Amino acid sequence: MSRSSANQRLYRYTTPLTVAGLAALAILLATGPRPLIDPGDPVFWVFAGFVVFGEMRPIKVAGHAGELAISTTFILALLLMYGITTAVAVQALASLIADLVARKPLRRGLFNVSQYTLSWIPAGLVISLAVGKPFPGTVYSAPQIPGILLAAVVFFILNSVLARTAVALSQSLPVLPHVRKDVLFRGWTTGMLAGLAPAVTTVSRIDLALVPLIVLPMAAIHRAAREAARNEHLAQHDGLTGLVNRALFLDRMSQAIVVARRKGESVAVMIMDLDRFKEINDTLGHHHGDTLLREVGPRLQAVLRESDTVARLGGDEFAVLLPSVSSHPEATVAVAEKLLTVLQEPFVLDGVTLDVGASLGISRYPDDAGDVETLMQHADIAMYRAKGSGGGHELYVADHDHYTVGRLAMATELRHAIAADELTLHYQPKVDLSRGAVVGVEALVRWQHPTRGIVSPAEFIPLAEHTGLIRPLTTYVLRESLRQVRAWDALGLEIRVAVNLSARSLMDRLLPEEVADLLAGEGVDAARLELEITESVIMADPARAMTVLHRLNAMGVRLAIDDFGTGYSSLAYLKRLRAHAIKIDRSFVMHMTADPSDAVIVRSIIDLARNLGLNSIAEGVEDEQTLQALRAMGCDQVQGYHLSRPQPVGDLTPWLLGHAWDAVPAVA
Repeated sequence: MSRSSANQRLYRYTTPLTVAGLAALAILLATGPRPLIDPGDPVFWVFAGFVVFGEMRPIKVAGHAGELAISTTFILALLLMYGITTAVAVQALASLIADLVARKPLRRGLFNVSQYTLSWIPAGLVISLAVGKPFPGTVYSAPQIPGILLAAVVFFILNSVLARTAVALSQSLPVLPHVRKDVLFRGWTTGMLAGLAPAVTTVSRIDLALVPLIVLPMAAIHRAAREAARNEHLAQHDGLTGLVNRALFLDRMSQAIVVARRKGESVAVMIMDLDRFKEINDTLGHHHGDTLLREVGPRLQAVLRESDTVARLGGDEFAVLLPSVSSHPEATVAVAEKLLTVLQEPFVLDGVTLDVGASLGISRYPDDAGDVETLMQHADIAMYRAKGSGGGHELYVADHDHYTVGRLAMATELRHAIAADELTLHYQPKVDLSRGAVVGVEALVRWQHPTRGIVSPAEFIPLAEHTGLIRPLTTYVLRESLRQVRAWDALGLEIRVAVNLSARSLMDRLLPEEVADLLAGEGVDAARLELEITESVIMADPARAMTVLHRLNAMGVRLAIDDFGTGYSSLAYLKRLRAHAIKIDRSFVMHMTADPSDAVIVRSIIDLARNLGLNSIAEGVEDEQTLQALRAMGCDQVQGYHLSRPQPVGDLTPWLLGHAWDAVPAVA
């Protein structure tokens, strides 16, 4: 439901109710029972003062739209001592004063006056019927207490229904569950406050100076309740931004799903991760980072409905809940685009202008999942898809889900395999065409699963990326590759090893330090390590990627752009990267002798590399004709099945030792 339609429903409810309440107040003041006020009676002024104080200092309770106020005790006391006209007039005036001081809209203030009037008038009638006409000197006894409590119950029920219905309509919440929750929550507290009214009136008749003996405990209770409310608020809200935290967000999701299930509606959940936040935090300091996080919530809330929820899940991760959304995904996508648009506007922090942006994932009930946990998980998966593609936002698609039960079990097994060194590396040689010699190898990880057999890297590497295992997996491959380089050195084989970097690894600012430690630990020169990075990975977050790659470059590690020509090629970034080599994607190489277009692409990449002072490496060489064509084009290095398949080190080392490349046939 849109904000405008929610407002229309609210106004259709509050407008006639406000008119009715104000009319009832006017009639009561003009024709109702005569006020029993003696201007010189200090009791009246003391009670009226406590009513104003109670209205101005209500207790707001986290997780509940209602408020608790000690004014209930003194309004009921005024009703018992001075009659319905006096009590309602004081309540109306105190409520209006409190709303004006709080700068609430006049429409809302008049509605509050009206709903109080319509709640207290019936309660006054109950008092008249059950207890008798009020009189300032009346001392109430035990037989009259049930009637007084009945009047309090009448007021409480009417007040809860009238006020909470307005709140539910304003927030597009179901009316009956909201009212029921409020009644259950406030019932005992309101009953306690109402039960004190006869005691207050009786004590005031004996000696007004004794009233503080009752008021002071009430004040202590009031203060303790406010402190408890504050603590509950802190428990359900983020301390830095003031936004809803994960616990309250999940609770609201659960409620929204219950309502949507009953009404046949949809619910959307979005998880959002800020782009470049860590770079801002590291460069400008935590103060600017915290300031930025505090400004994100208001921007998001500005383009959402009042019934929507924005939460901070932790770090730079936020979540948005959209209850009662259209069943068409396009409507949710339109909201996501609004959110991303407001975040693309520059943030100005202490005179520093920052461009941030975000990646956002969307899941929907009931299309994508039927429970809170799965919806959150699916939104998280979609968010990582958005971050990886650089597309800004992504809807959850089951085909992209790496979190099936089988895959989760495999993730556990993969973690054990990494820890227990159960993985192995195969190496595919790279041959220098001008020298006719093997100058390097590409390390390729293999998993010999005890029951599944050989598990394809295409299956377990994406799984590692999505389960946080990519870092230990990358560490394992780097460490074992460098150990093998050292072992080949001992045999007189001076070979460079190439290792592929994933998107997650490239965004890890600790990677350069880890690589430096591994090189030092194995005693291998940095120039003997080549890291292969696909250009699409670089373009997903160029600023962060360039920071990591420049540090690796400064260490002396060689860099190669893998799968060149298949991603978002950028000559500007290629120039800034200071790479050492370009790897021509196999999709062009394999068909270059049969497809003139592929041949033109391959030749162009080779010429580009030569003009930029880079080595060109062609992968996917599977026949002699392709090999000779690449030699004629001036390609520097080649690899492929025509030369050698990836082999375990036990098979490859003898081949390397006895290898004269131009005389030895390809190894199958």
